[in-house]
Amino acid sequence: MILAIIHKVRSNGLPLLVAVALLFQVDANAQTRKRTETRPANELSRLREDFIKATKDYKTSLAKLLAIYERNVSSSEEKLVQAQKLFAEGLISRNQLVEAETAVAAAKGKINEAQSQMANADTQIADTMLEAQAEAQMSRTPLRKGSLVRTTSYIRFSGAGTWALSDAWRVQRFFQDSFKRQLPVGVFGQGAIHDRWRLDHRNAMDVSLHPDAPEGQLLMNYLRANGIPFLAFRTAIPGTATGPHIHVGRPSHRF
Repeated sequence: MILAIIHKVRSNGLPLLVAVALLFQVDANAQTRKRTETRPANELSRLREDFIKATKDYKTSLAKLLAIYERNVSSSEEKLVQAQKLFAEGLISRNQLVEAETAVAAAKGKINEAQSQMANADTQIADTMLEAQAEAQMSRTPLRKGSLVRTTSYIRFSGAGTWALSDAWRVQRFFQDSFKRQLPVGVFGQGAIHDRWRLDHRNAMDVSLHPDAPEGQLLMNYLRANGIPFLAFRTAIPGTATGPHIHVGRPSHRF
């Protein structure tokens, strides 16, 4: 392109300032194309970072609640000891003692719940980071036809046959014959969420089935047996999946 501009300057006698402007325009166009190409990847990275930050903030708030719950347990246990003494002396009723025991159990239950939620937050962060690493590795090494990849959050089958959205009736008929009900299609073709995430979903459909459920397992077996590509998500992935479902078709590329 630059050589063509130089040739144009020489042949047409363009002023030097015009030539410089043309060169700057070429550079600006190249930079614009570069930003456009990298924006989807950068946006997905930002979504993941925001998700991890929000999850860490949530875990921090849980830690503060946990400290309060632990103090409540200590206070409830002290009251229970007093209630046991008073009951032994016949100064309070059996119901009052039971109330004190119930308060201790409830306070300990809140601690267990908070600890469980903190553990889940750690798992979500680990899964998100693992997913980013898996996608980076997969982008460097394209899958061969018929290959199957399993990660913590999703299953990907590259498929060995052809697929078009017009073939969806085959999948729908299989499910209808197998389970005597309609295939639970969440999104057929391009949806609003795919527009927002800049995903080309025009040649795919999302089925609202958990991949680990019996119906999801049977559907994936059918897709593999017929060489139909799919992505089965076990959980939500920021910028990629809103929740568990089976994406029938090639992976949605970003635009």
